[in-house]
Amino acid sequence: MSVDVYLNFNGNCREAVEFYAEVFKTEKPQIMTFGEAPPNPNYELPEEAKDLVMHTRLNIDGSNVMFSDTFPGMPFVEGNNVTLAIVNKDIEQIKSIYEGLKEDGNVVMELQETFWSKLYGQVTDKFGIHWQLNYDNGESF
Repeated sequence: MSVDVYLNFNGNCREAVEFYAEVFKTEKPQIMTFGEAPPNPNYELPEEAKDLVMHTRLNIDGSNVMFSDTFPGMPFVEGNNVTLAIVNKDIEQIKSIYEGLKEDGNVVMELQETFWSKLYGQVTDKFGIHWQLNYDNGESF
């Protein structure tokens, strides 16, 4: 299991991650945009979201640091744009951590299957810390 830092940006994620890749001399990041995600027939993707970064990551000195742009219309507060991401190969442990973190907290996204993971969810715990929980069977982006 790992706990990774997840940084959100307000439309300038691509610029930021390319800057950090250069500064930390990492490999060039693989960037997935919102427009590259499988379409949702119940929700048309706004034009202004298509080129925004949905997900990318860098390995900085042995630590995964993940990045994305906030989706148009979602709140962005500079300084509060950091989340902790639990990445684990044990579904039962992901469920247990999720149940513990949601106690007296706020579920942002119920645990569910997504196109990148069999199990993913988001919780803001009772202390205001935002967590992402992600099952990783080795096939994650």
